[in-house]
Amino acid sequence: MTDAVSGESDLSPMLRPVAKSDRHLSLDILRGLGVMGILAVNAVGFAQPMAVYISPELSPFPLVGHEATAWWVVHTFFHYKFVTLFSMLFGVSILLVGGERSDLARGALLRRRLSWLLVIGALHGLLLWFGDILLLYACVGLVVMRFRSWPPRKLFTVSLFVILLGSALAVAPYLAVENAPPAVQQDVMEKIGQPSTPGEIPLSIAEMRQGLAPAMVHNAKDWGVLQLSSLIVFSWRTGALMLLGMALFKTGFLTGRAPTWVYAGLIALGAAGLVWSGWENHAKLITNFAKPQALGRYQLAYEFLTLPITLGYASLAILLIRSSLVRTLSRPLACLGQMAFTNYLTQSLIMTTIFWSGRGLGLFGQLDRVQLWGCVVAIWTLQLIWSPIWLSRFRMGPLEWIWRRLSYGKGLERAG
Repeated sequence: MTDAVSGESDLSPMLRPVAKSDRHLSLDILRGLGVMGILAVNAVGFAQPMAVYISPELSPFPLVGHEATAWWVVHTFFHYKFVTLFSMLFGVSILLVGGERSDLARGALLRRRLSWLLVIGALHGLLLWFGDILLLYACVGLVVMRFRSWPPRKLFTVSLFVILLGSALAVAPYLAVENAPPAVQQDVMEKIGQPSTPGEIPLSIAEMRQGLAPAMVHNAKDWGVLQLSSLIVFSWRTGALMLLGMALFKTGFLTGRAPTWVYAGLIALGAAGLVWSGWENHAKLITNFAKPQALGRYQLAYEFLTLPITLGYASLAILLIRSSLVRTLSRPLACLGQMAFTNYLTQSLIMTTIFWSGRGLGLFGQLDRVQLWGCVVAIWTLQLIWSPIWLSRFRMGPLEWIWRRLSYGKGLERAG
């Protein structure tokens, strides 16, 4: 969520935040799309208990009619696609901030930035919203930064191997259970157990609506559970995506320097992936997320097609950016992406203000997925409006400035 910045003033005083003329428009636009897409997926996590996000069939609003369509749209076109894009772009930011490993000043700056991100992520998750991803990015980034000087071929090989192996290991056990005798399936499913039951959903909603203190306690509990599982389950994939982002940047793919046929091919592959993903999600709905099928057979697109779909999205955006008309019209989106850190955190502030009791409207558990789209579109519109207005007067977003000030210390140059 950052761009190239400077190193320590005591080691290299001439290093400073990236100049506006040196920014990559495609990266800002892709980052803006990532922030917007993440909100579309996270909306239900702000408005409903965490168990509903994990197991949609437990929703207090039955998944039929428009409600089912709203779930299908999010999970077909948005779910995990935009956080995948965001993870790759975060890998690019590690490379741009840290430079080569031989650059000690920029490497020290990168460690400070990631360390401060860890603190900010922990505060965001504990005090604002349990679904924070910044802490995971900071922890994984502190490891991934060691490999930023790898050549593109090695970055591609390692990242794709880790992603494919991890996906295969995630799906294989459930596919084996699905093809096992019914008695074995029942035994395995009983041992796995449900993460929650329908009766727990009203209790969670009631607790979140009791006031600010109970809501914060409930949120902190969910944050602890989610962060632990994320660090264990998702860190490998997140790190691999960061490495892949570095490779795509080094080869010029993310800055529009790849051949047109590469982008066209990925768009076609992504479109095919969307068709399969749409069928898979339809199958989940009509079977009411039957297990183990929903964990195995109907999970193949999630595990294996998310990346091709995401690269198809990125390819389409990059080809459109090449058009002068689109470049002009996309300025608000680019500004939104340039202020991605601010916009990501303000999304949490706005949504929790809408849904938490004690400091907001207290609508937790009251809006269905169709109504949540109204919140999402309204926030998208606000951020597309305020981002260019802010950047017309200031060089960076307010939270970007605070993060960079913390990272630089007294060595931060005054923004022009």
